[in-house]
Amino acid sequence: MAPIVEEERLWCIGLPPRLATETRTSEHRGIGAIERSRKVIWAALIGNLLVAATKFGAAVFTGSSAMLSEAVHSLVDTGNEVVLMYGMRRAARPADERHPFGHGRELYFWSFVVTLLIFTLGAGVSLYEGIRHIMHPVSAVNPLVNYVVLGLAFLFETGSWTVALREFRAVKGSRGYFEAVRESKDPTMFIVLFEDTAALIGIVIAFAGIAAGHLLELPVLDGVASVGIGILLVVVALLLGRESKDLLIGEPAHSRVAESICAIARSQPGIERSNGLFTVHLGPNEVLAAISVDFVDSLPAGEVERIVATIDARAREKHPEIVAVLITPQSIATFERNRARRFSSDQ
Repeated sequence: MAPIVEEERLWCIGLPPRLATETRTSEHRGIGAIERSRKVIWAALIGNLLVAATKFGAAVFTGSSAMLSEAVHSLVDTGNEVVLMYGMRRAARPADERHPFGHGRELYFWSFVVTLLIFTLGAGVSLYEGIRHIMHPVSAVNPLVNYVVLGLAFLFETGSWTVALREFRAVKGSRGYFEAVRESKDPTMFIVLFEDTAALIGIVIAFAGIAAGHLLELPVLDGVASVGIGILLVVVALLLGRESKDLLIGEPAHSRVAESICAIARSQPGIERSNGLFTVHLGPNEVLAAISVDFVDSLPAGEVERIVATIDARAREKHPEIVAVLITPQSIATFERNRARRFSSDQ
């Protein structure tokens, strides 16, 4: 067996050298992890539904623009949880003839839809109401109702946020929060956490605007608070949209998984070297791997078939998230030539 040089090891995992030493993390989603995601979504759904109903009642009673923006915000969040639950259900369907690798990416699609809802409905309505109230300010009636409702909403949202934060910490490990979001292959966790965080910040903005408008007798500040909530939702939608877009296009598996598959291939007698491996997440719990290997030229076809079956079986046994390992017999020269042609065509 030919010695494995460092450059080969780096390209075997399909990553540039600067990423080869990234923190090793495991994010295989077993049944417990799926239930954890459902728990987070249900907690957010129930909390947002109660909060939205309360805020709408207060907005109608007091005429507060900021309160109406907060009510729309909570209603959009409620709809988002329904969309995420629907996406999880669709993604869990088994593979069929039209979708031989399953439906895992449906969750990524519906997660992207959630970001569009936050941007168009949540941010759009808040900005519209805020601008309208700034142009035609109206003093709120009985603002004490707003204070009570916002206080209760803050408590409800804190409960949902605590559940989301606790479950996200359980999967992020020693990574930082933004690093964990960037590397996460499960959008449900960080979407709910971002939503709940934005909801808490939005409540603070609404409270500040309503209180300032009441104490200073400047009802225009109520509209300013609504605009602030709209801008907050625009920022959240853009951040979530970027992450959802990357997942929808296709992100590679963690280097730990890729390196393990390469090691399995290299350990098989009859393989001179593993030229390169590329992986892509088809869903939070579904990884497709394609590896190029250089077989010993004298091997009979039957032995090659046995080795291929062994690599596939060992990879799936060690990493249950792998749905298939596609193995291509290639010399290193052919692999390098094809890789150079591919990357040059992407320029």
